[in-house]
Amino acid sequence: MKRFHDGGATTASLCRGHPTPRQEPAVTTVPTLTVERPSGDDFVPTPTPALSWTTVTDTPDWVQTGAELRRDDGEPVVLEGPDSVLVPWPFAPLAPREAADVRVRVRGRDGGPGEWSEPVTVRGGFLAEGAWRAEAVGLPGPTAVAQPGLARTEFEVAGEVRSATLYATALGAYQAVLNGTDVDDQVLKPGWTAYQYRMVHETTDVTALLVPGTNALGIRFAGAWATERYGPPGRQRGFYAEQPQVAAQLVVEYADGRLEEVLTGPGWRVSPGPVVASGIYQGEHVDLRRRQPGWDSPGFDDSGWAPAEVRPSPVVPEPRRSPAVRRTEERGVVDVITTPSGGTVLDFGQNLVGRLRVRVRGGAGEVLTLRHAEVLEHGELGTRPLRRAAATDSCTLAGTGEEVWEPEFTFHGFRYAELSGVEVDPSDVTAVVVHSDMERTGWFSCSHPLLDRLHENVVWSLRGNFLSLPTDCPQRDERLGWTGDIQVFAPTAAFLYDTRGFLASWLRDLALEQRHAGGVVPFVVPNPPPRTPPRPAAAWGDAACVVPWVLFERFADRQVLADQLDSARAWTDVVVALAGERSLWEGCFQFGDWLDPVAPPDRPAAAATSPDLVATAYVFRSAQLTARAAAVLGHDEVERCYREVAERVRTAFLAEYVTPAGRMMSDAQTAYALAIAFDLAPPEQQQALGDRLAGLVREQGYRIGTGFVGTPIICDALTRTGHAATAGRLLTQTENPSWLYPVTMGATTIWERWDSMLPDGTINPGQMTSFNHYAFGAVADWLHRCLAGLAPAEPGYRVLRIAPVPLAGLDHAAAEHRTPYGPARAGWRRDGDELVVQATVPPNTTARVRLPDGRELTVGSGDHAWTCPARAPAQPSTPLGLDSPLTRLVDDPTGYAAFFEGLAAVDPALAEDVRAHTRWVPGRTVEELLGRKVPDEARADIARRLAEVGSRGSG
Repeated sequence: MKRFHDGGATTASLCRGHPTPRQEPAVTTVPTLTVERPSGDDFVPTPTPALSWTTVTDTPDWVQTGAELRRDDGEPVVLEGPDSVLVPWPFAPLAPREAADVRVRVRGRDGGPGEWSEPVTVRGGFLAEGAWRAEAVGLPGPTAVAQPGLARTEFEVAGEVRSATLYATALGAYQAVLNGTDVDDQVLKPGWTAYQYRMVHETTDVTALLVPGTNALGIRFAGAWATERYGPPGRQRGFYAEQPQVAAQLVVEYADGRLEEVLTGPGWRVSPGPVVASGIYQGEHVDLRRRQPGWDSPGFDDSGWAPAEVRPSPVVPEPRRSPAVRRTEERGVVDVITTPSGGTVLDFGQNLVGRLRVRVRGGAGEVLTLRHAEVLEHGELGTRPLRRAAATDSCTLAGTGEEVWEPEFTFHGFRYAELSGVEVDPSDVTAVVVHSDMERTGWFSCSHPLLDRLHENVVWSLRGNFLSLPTDCPQRDERLGWTGDIQVFAPTAAFLYDTRGFLASWLRDLALEQRHAGGVVPFVVPNPPPRTPPRPAAAWGDAACVVPWVLFERFADRQVLADQLDSARAWTDVVVALAGERSLWEGCFQFGDWLDPVAPPDRPAAAATSPDLVATAYVFRSAQLTARAAAVLGHDEVERCYREVAERVRTAFLAEYVTPAGRMMSDAQTAYALAIAFDLAPPEQQQALGDRLAGLVREQGYRIGTGFVGTPIICDALTRTGHAATAGRLLTQTENPSWLYPVTMGATTIWERWDSMLPDGTINPGQMTSFNHYAFGAVADWLHRCLAGLAPAEPGYRVLRIAPVPLAGLDHAAAEHRTPYGPARAGWRRDGDELVVQATVPPNTTARVRLPDGRELTVGSGDHAWTCPARAPAQPSTPLGLDSPLTRLVDDPTGYAAFFEGLAAVDPALAEDVRAHTRWVPGRTVEELLGRKVPDEARADIARRLAEVGSRGSG
């Protein structure tokens, strides 16, 4: 786990969301703005960027009493109070390309102001209203759908250049090149938005790339998401465009005040390039013989090129707010496998998202082919889950010696790659990891190696599916922004990475798609294949209410609540109308508790919990969150309206689905978890509901029984009702279905299904099977908040909640998070008969602490440690034998393991059948479970094994 140091004199720094940790006492930290800088430089997408700063101090309990902000060398603006996160821009708005240096200094209760921070330069990365004049260009008379190409022009630079700024976008994907040099290190830009409603442009400082005299501006482009064919198998079609197009506007400002623009449009020249074909699903095919050296440099003879075709753009682009997609890591080959069919497969040791870079030699015309897959099935590439996605790249060699090739406009989800056609040294193949380049902000570790690997799998699944937008999976013919997946995963994501700009940008598309669908949130955003109007679905459309609230809760972002309030209200109004006079959303299409483990492979919505129950619970949840958002924004009448709606739905839910004794009409894990975690049930009923939930988990052998809806909240529901030990058994279960079963099967990402791969190494027979889906990884939020004990008690972590829940069988657990106020940490460890709880509270915050022994206290900033008695695990009061109740056996992990070892020695198939289908209830004994299935000799062996467990001490 990454470690932070908190110390030094009182200083402050402007920050982009979160500070860079320092490893020694420091006077200042590197200052960066809170507004995401999409290009990675000084540009901001708004004239009035909000400002944040963190303070480093060795003064305990430090609280800011005021601050001063200064722009350039002007007079400081004095602010009173503790606010230091997303503080409104207090200066005159920035003009396009205008630069300003900003500093901050703070004062606290410990005396006068500290030192000024280092200056932060911010520049307006936007254009004035009506200033976008570039026309989109593409290939005239393309010979194929989605044909990639090159575009170029030359221009003169006459005079001393003060600055040069490139604004560029594409309906597709592009890279701009100035005088032979790529303008940045981004890939797959500008990413995928709802192109028909919103496009974005990059803003790049290219001053250093200009030369006096003749310059050349070139653009490589392909179709990417814009020309992809979407839809269910057999019904795919294009949606946004048949051909890619690009637009660029280079603004050159001279020292003497002159301004010149270079615009795409008439006069540009275009040509097919070495990329013959490219698609997100199918892969990329390159012919290196078609390279044209110097095409992106001055003096190139483009007489053989065609005049560009000028095409209308769907919309005027806006500045991009989401972090750029970049190459973030490289991984080498860890194993070379010869498959049963004789193929050569390279194993990179990690299921990742990106592509391969290959160094290769071969004759002209030889073709190197790369096929990708996430898993092997019986020794061969497991490609069936890809469905119609070929996930295949190929390169025709030029035969000019050593050649280096990396596909540019596609990506794949893979751990394994098969190379064929040309012999390649495995050491010359590198896996290049690609995703949105967000700042890492959260870490977790514990003494259980499988849980640590589970958490690492969550991180890798986030990285793979946060590529331009939050997708469901990165490998098959889908890769869509499913709303239900991010609705459940947003809290986990917001801890692990600074997702504020990324998700706020996606929410803009959600609101636009929703506006054109009469308030209904589509299943996916962007929503490319709407043959019929979008249908509402609970837990999917509710992303309109849940995700903005998560961004407020974790980042104190009031603006996203304001921007999305109309969207949240529109969605809530839709589902309240569907609930009708009964205030129950019933009888409609629903995904329900998607991929509950009892659902058959071909019917993933056939869950144990009623879909109507799930739907009505989410009507309550969205009305409740809409009311809360309105309250934060000061819309009192709106708050009152939706709070009343929420109470009506709660009353109807309890009357319809909860008995007075605390039983749910759907007697399933998700039903109880919803009633508890959403606060649908009153306090006097929650304990009974929690007891029954714990009983169900025990009956099912401490195996998970939830799908997309119940999985993120079941451990919370158990913990809140006093069943943390049950949550612990559920969490550390390794039998199928469980969080750790995939880990025992070698998973390095989170699977879509609990059993995406069966124990015999066969891929689940369902047609929808992914090995990189983050939804079930939403349990990591509970690992952070409860197991380690680090959570926000007030928005943005202004007040922290430190409340660890130590679990039996673990010796320590800890979490760290870069809050908007600075690094915070919470954790615990066992020390003999004591528990030691430790916490780091950032300056300008406080923490509410609840220790495992029940003590509650409030502390200020600094490092803290407490000790309390460690509770000894409860020891069984009765011996373990054949006459033991089944609950006695299942509650004893050691005895349970001994039982199945003995049963498997008799009949492995019988052991698996008993494991999968037994209800572990108190009114049935081990003897009765065995019945006539086991001969007397084997029965005696099992009894002996159980007795030995008892003599050694069980548990």
